[in-house]
Amino acid sequence: MTGTALIGRSAEFGVLTGALEGAAAGDARVVLVSGDAGVGKSHLVGAVRAAASRTPAPDGCTVLVGQCAELGESMPYLPLADALWTGVRADPRVAEAVRARPVLARLLPDGDGGPGAASELGQQQLFGAVLGLLGELGAERPVLLVLEDLHWADRSTRHLLTFLSRVLERERVCLVGTYRSDDLHRRHPLRPVVAELVRLPNVAAVELRPFGPAETAAYLAALAGGGAAPSSDVVERVHRRSEGNPFYAGELFSAARDGRELPAGLADLLLARVDGLSEDARRVVRVAAVAGRRVDDELVRRVSGLAEGAAGEALREVVSDQVLVPDGDGYAFRHALLGEAVYTDLLPGERTRLHAAFAALLKEAFNGEVSGRAAAALAHHSLASHDLRTALAASVRAGREADQVGAPDEAHDHYDQALELWDAVPGAAEAADAERIEVELAAVRAAARAGDTRRAVARLRRLVEVADPADARLGSRLRERLAYHLSDLDAEEERESVEVARAAVEMLPAEPPTVERAEALATYTRSLLAIEGYPAVLEPAERTIAAARAAGAVSAEASALITLAIHHEHVGDPSLVQGMFERARELAAGVGDVLVVARAAFHRARWPFDNGDLDAASAAVAEDMAYATRYGLGFSPYGIVLRTLQLLIEYTRGDWERAAEIAAGFGVRATRSVEAQVSSFALFLDVARGDGATVRERLRWMEPLLPMDTLNTYISQSLAAEHALWQGDAADGARLAARALAALEPHEVAVLRLAATALWAQADLAARARAAHDDAAEERAVRAADALLDAARTAATTNIGGHARERLGLEAVAWLRRAEAEHARARGTDEPAQWEAVVEAFTYGADGFVYEVARSRWRLAESLAERGLREEAAAVWEPAVAAAERLGAAPLLAALRDLGTRARLGGDGPAPGGGPFAALTAREREVLKLVADGHGNKEIAAALFISPKTASVHVSNILAKLAVASRTQAAALAHKHGL
Repeated sequence: MTGTALIGRSAEFGVLTGALEGAAAGDARVVLVSGDAGVGKSHLVGAVRAAASRTPAPDGCTVLVGQCAELGESMPYLPLADALWTGVRADPRVAEAVRARPVLARLLPDGDGGPGAASELGQQQLFGAVLGLLGELGAERPVLLVLEDLHWADRSTRHLLTFLSRVLERERVCLVGTYRSDDLHRRHPLRPVVAELVRLPNVAAVELRPFGPAETAAYLAALAGGGAAPSSDVVERVHRRSEGNPFYAGELFSAARDGRELPAGLADLLLARVDGLSEDARRVVRVAAVAGRRVDDELVRRVSGLAEGAAGEALREVVSDQVLVPDGDGYAFRHALLGEAVYTDLLPGERTRLHAAFAALLKEAFNGEVSGRAAAALAHHSLASHDLRTALAASVRAGREADQVGAPDEAHDHYDQALELWDAVPGAAEAADAERIEVELAAVRAAARAGDTRRAVARLRRLVEVADPADARLGSRLRERLAYHLSDLDAEEERESVEVARAAVEMLPAEPPTVERAEALATYTRSLLAIEGYPAVLEPAERTIAAARAAGAVSAEASALITLAIHHEHVGDPSLVQGMFERARELAAGVGDVLVVARAAFHRARWPFDNGDLDAASAAVAEDMAYATRYGLGFSPYGIVLRTLQLLIEYTRGDWERAAEIAAGFGVRATRSVEAQVSSFALFLDVARGDGATVRERLRWMEPLLPMDTLNTYISQSLAAEHALWQGDAADGARLAARALAALEPHEVAVLRLAATALWAQADLAARARAAHDDAAEERAVRAADALLDAARTAATTNIGGHARERLGLEAVAWLRRAEAEHARARGTDEPAQWEAVVEAFTYGADGFVYEVARSRWRLAESLAERGLREEAAAVWEPAVAAAERLGAAPLLAALRDLGTRARLGGDGPAPGGGPFAALTAREREVLKLVADGHGNKEIAAALFISPKTASVHVSNILAKLAVASRTQAAALAHKHGL
């Protein structure tokens, strides 16, 4: 394609510009553009980039463009680094925003990837930093981020693409990715990514198809420019030979115009353009093909062996003939297909020699400690030129560089490649400047950081088997790491982790103190907590702390302090708990152990939350969220757990505006368990506010993921049960609550809240059955309620490992009281005193659990009203209404107003309005509404707290006042006038 003309692409251009306009309005969009090689993807995106520089904002958009390269998986985040580098040089705002984020600045060619840069959470830090950068830039003007040639993308770039597609919602960002559809074979790694992303509502797919005959004719006419339009014979021949591919059509038309003979194959067609060049120019083109991406003047001169003047002339020739085109600081092939054809045409020896020449130049830079991606490129060229020793050394260095920029997948692959070469390279340890075990453990760390815990475990199991049994320190270290990662897997592996960690401890003597033994003790104690419960960890935790202090193992001491604090929380001295969490966080932060900081931070906010000090919990979690954001960890597992805890704290305190701000960042669409987790916590607010549409949408996205995550099942289904109960569907509420209960262990304290919800459902079912005199249904509901109360009491008294639970948190006690009161309601024996106990139990902190206090007052007012204690009921009802109104708790407010109407807690004034119902009293209007809903006298009596006889009298009066003969006619009149 040529110039700015967009032939046959107006619809596709409209989709892209529409996405850009949507992003400018605050609705982030992603567009994936696909098509065969040469079909015009880059030209289309170029037109969109030109449009973005003018519209939709007065000053245009910030445009960032990066390209992938055909270098395998060796260079992580290559298109992101490319986009940042060009953006930094072109726009001072981009430069300032990138430099303010060190994790992004490390991606630049002059970035500092020092040895301390790697972190356990490097990739999440980088993802958070990219999101923050785009959000910051988008606040000033819309951002167009283009990632080209994603079929060559590395795994980290694919992960980043997936992350941004999921979390970008309200940012003014339009992300456009291009890829070759003809390259996506069945096992291509981009294929499942695309299949997953196109399911998201903010992702659009644009497929460019080949030209039709008319479009080819228009395209050739545009190529001809001011010259004579091509004849119909030429158009037909070019279209047939090119099969509508614009790039091939242009090459065929150019050859025909130049009088060149048209070769039989398309590869020959492409090479024909090169064959017409001078020998020096052909040498330059071959060098560019082996470079694989951009080349600059210096690389061309040194690798080609040409003198400076000759190299300059050759470059001028190939640029003039449009084989290479200027691209940033260097030159690139006008089309990747041309570069591929040249590379494929090289003789094996010629290809090896050129790769060796590139490797020699990079090796020179590598030995000079040049940072950036020199090591990955050196490994690539050395392997291609069969220099295994250099390839091994460069692979180790490339793994470290990938670690430092938060690309654990690529880091693992580099270390893995080095280990594959190890036995083939004499003096491998000297070449790598590392012992084999160091590289093996680096590969383990990279696998764990990439989230592939099972791959890390598999490597460690093999290392344990082959390690020298005489090296006790190494054996202990390997087993400690194995135990640590096993504890993050399933229950069976958790039990194994205790035995493996115990073996790690026993391999080393207590004296002299060593860091390895202290870390093994810390892991053993952590594993023991999950399997054998709180009493079992007291002595090991104290022993670990003493050993860690003696050895100077600060992270091990911090980890053991957390475990010891959890012990005291449940079965020891609770006055020690908060201080231990604070100290553990301080120690871990001092040595930069972010994972232990995360664990301590969560517990130091959770502890006051569980014990009713909601203001302290709010302050603690806000401080740690600021820490997470500052270090780019907002979307790490640590950041996500803190966000969900922060939402719960603000929800409990009654600051629902703040809770809504937090929930707004959670998103509704979930395609992974971690996304379902944050979405499920947002349901607390959605259900309580009665946002039925959002509740249904969240649950629809979560449903396919529930079998993979018990936490998501528990939270989402328990809140789905509440939503069903607010809708009046007690049977569905009972079903959903039972599903949530099945996801929990009997000793888990979460059973208490869930049992209370399930008992609400059974109490409603039992009450309706009693009103309908359905004894069998009532008995079923009561039996179910009995079992649920037993489950609640078991959870309240039993701990991990079957130990007796010594204490419950304040909220847990409140839920137990709620469960007991709902159980009594199911049996028809509840008393106001029981609901008073529930209100009192939820009244902790400055204002208590605001929503649950109001919800408990609803039931207390109802119980009082049933006994004719209207004044007492009104005194409880009024503050509950005020709280529900302030919170925006629509379902609770509707229930309270319904109770106020039925029990006449809000006054008995005359019925408002005129029309056919003017003669009816307020009470008679209430009765008529129930008649219109098909209720009989017994049901009306139960709903309005009156006797069936009184209900019958009201119905007779209504029929007389309305001058109708039957209940059916009265109901019809009510419906007609919208009563």
